[in-house]
Amino acid sequence: MNNQQKLQHLYWRAGFGLPYTALRKANTTTEQAIQQLFRTAKKIKAVPSPKYDVPSKAQFERLSPKAKQEKNKVLRQLVADLNSNWVLQMVSEDSNPLVEKMALFWHGHFACESKRVDFAVNQLNILRTQGLGKFRDLVVAIAKDAAMIMYLNNQQNRKNKPNENFARELLELFTIGRGHYTEQDVKEAARAFTGWFANRFTGEFEFKERQHDVGEKVFMGKTGYFDGEDIIDIILDQKQTAVYLVTKIYRYFVNPTLDANRVEELANLFYKSNYDIGKLMQFIFESEWFYASANVGAKIKSPVEFLVGFAKVLNMKFSKKESVLFTQRALGQVLFHPPNVAGWKGGENWIDNATLMLRMNMAAIAFERAELNIQFQDQPEQKTIKQFKKLEVTASIDQLQKLFRKEKYEVQALADFLLQNSIATDGTFIEELAQYTATADDKFKFYLLGIMSLPEYQMC
Repeated sequence: MNNQQKLQHLYWRAGFGLPYTALRKANTTTEQAIQQLFRTAKKIKAVPSPKYDVPSKAQFERLSPKAKQEKNKVLRQLVADLNSNWVLQMVSEDSNPLVEKMALFWHGHFACESKRVDFAVNQLNILRTQGLGKFRDLVVAIAKDAAMIMYLNNQQNRKNKPNENFARELLELFTIGRGHYTEQDVKEAARAFTGWFANRFTGEFEFKERQHDVGEKVFMGKTGYFDGEDIIDIILDQKQTAVYLVTKIYRYFVNPTLDANRVEELANLFYKSNYDIGKLMQFIFESEWFYASANVGAKIKSPVEFLVGFAKVLNMKFSKKESVLFTQRALGQVLFHPPNVAGWKGGENWIDNATLMLRMNMAAIAFERAELNIQFQDQPEQKTIKQFKKLEVTASIDQLQKLFRKEKYEVQALADFLLQNSIATDGTFIEELAQYTATADDKFKFYLLGIMSLPEYQMC
């Protein structure tokens, strides 16, 4: 594997594809790129927040029932604006791709549907600022987060009437995994989280001491007057928690097919580092085995990864937020709207006949909608085109053309850049597609269109 291939693999797993700026710096090593990613990750640029006006409790109570409904509706709708802003931040060359990729991973891990934009903003800030820190800090912050408290009904978790929803998902999905706790552990954990509420107007965490069960609890073989943070500490004391978390991280960042020895090695490192996420990720990216051919191009891009990487290649600008949201819905992943608390299944579940055809037609649709002045011999299905009339975008391939002019628009060089598992392009339909074009620039557009329409382009 040459240096460019290693950089491309790194940037697809630690981001959304190799930036043009990195490709220009041909002498950059993977070690230098990793150092740059982690160094700049400390300077986190906030996602632009939609403007919202949350009334105080007194103001809200003075509103009519209809006005209350309208105010809540507006706050829900503004989540769509935050969704769009976050996607655009991922696309931007000015943002740190590792920060956004880690936040995207944790967004799926701590799956939560946010009903209010202010709560969604707060949760996203937690994921982005703590996504490379200590896992204990992250999970405690999520346990005190208004969006999660509301989503998993911990607002109804009261002394003498515990609600088990959050405690169950904390154990099953967020930390140690199914099969490593008992039903009694769930009940005792729920008691420990009683009184962990959020102010429904401000979103601030509120510990209601009168609603907290102060009694003795027996959890995972330990006895004490535990509160929620004690429960989290006991869970993290279990080595299995490190194994569970590393398994998810390995599947997401390395390979959907597990290597048991690697998982054990990483779990030991994670556990001994006191669950330091940044140290774990840096170790993975610096490991020689991470760049093994079996791990390259082994993942199906999630819809968001596909959309962001696609937009980066074409330097796409979305004229309306509806274009960002529509594409997510069509491809099967809408940020802030997971299918359930288990999140998106991922992997092969991203692809079916409909979504695969949409993905493979996306380049042709985007070229047409962005008016890149190219005539298609084979139009995508009219039904698909009609659906994508909502896709209002502009695009520019000027930067990409400048980079590849020195290659004399060599189609193989472009394919090597765009595909993780490069294929031989000699004699393929891509070259046939371009052979009748009048200019070199047009030929390049056909090369680009053809490569981005391949099944191999769906992999990273």
